[in-house]
Amino acid sequence: MTVLTGRVAVVTGSGTGIGRAIAIALARAGASVVTNNRAARGAAGDAEATAREIIAAGGQAVYFYGDISDFDAARGLMQTALDRFGRLDILVNNAAGEDVRRKPWEMSREEWDSTIHTHLSGAFYCVRHACGAMKERRWGRIVNTTSRAWIDTMESANYGAAMGGVVSLTRALAKDLGGYGITCNAYAPAARTRRTEKAFARIKRGFEAGVITRRTFDSYADRPDPEECTPLVLCLCSEEAAGINGQIFDIRSGEISILCEPHEDRLIRKGDGPWSSRDLVELVPKVLHGPYRNPAPVGRGDAGTMNAMSAPARVKDTL
Repeated sequence: MTVLTGRVAVVTGSGTGIGRAIAIALARAGASVVTNNRAARGAAGDAEATAREIIAAGGQAVYFYGDISDFDAARGLMQTALDRFGRLDILVNNAAGEDVRRKPWEMSREEWDSTIHTHLSGAFYCVRHACGAMKERRWGRIVNTTSRAWIDTMESANYGAAMGGVVSLTRALAKDLGGYGITCNAYAPAARTRRTEKAFARIKRGFEAGVITRRTFDSYADRPDPEECTPLVLCLCSEEAAGINGQIFDIRSGEISILCEPHEDRLIRKGDGPWSSRDLVELVPKVLHGPYRNPAPVGRGDAGTMNAMSAPARVKDTL
């Protein structure tokens, strides 16, 4: 079992679902935990209920109500850990907003901003206020939550963009903080939650139209309970994971994979001078883009989305 005795963890969005499961798992491993969600929900499950469950089981926990997409609220959350437990070692960015899905031409500015602020800005705000304490001790573990939506989604440009932003944020933070003994990784969990249940009908339509991959469809159709996501998070928070940094993991029932580093593919090189549009009209479709396909060609209408495609062999062409 992963041992986190003496560590202090903050888990955002830990009133229900995956966040609640992670908070409880961290406490069972010995960590003191600060739970969080926006506001009290009572019987619906909230940060206070999660903290009380941890305490009832013999652990240490305190709850904090606050919207982490607010810079000052995120600071207050991290300060709660320092005031109550005297240190801050682990941050799990799990908070999520309302499941607002729209076609691009229907999406309001408020719907775009809310999703970006909650998932991307909120994750950064928490890191901003947590990493100083971690840096002083030269030890820290940050785990961000993303989704396969950053490579395969539809009718949710806001959510896909936010998830892609979390991936890029994770990779940048890993380089900025790694030298101080702080790791930053992200994982895309597949678990049965209110959000995924709402999304399934939309994903099914995309799969039937041929614009959502089988892997993404299966990850929604056969999702485990949130507790099955916790072992990977505990692993990434452990002492033994000191060398794992800047990585993005994909997890679903019985399967964990690591997503490969972005790489340059199918290079074309001009012998002398700049490229002309005439050159590129000839070479881009046939050579550079050749083996890839349009994920949503004309005629697919409302089903359009990005699709995950396998990378072909590297090709070099010189003109």
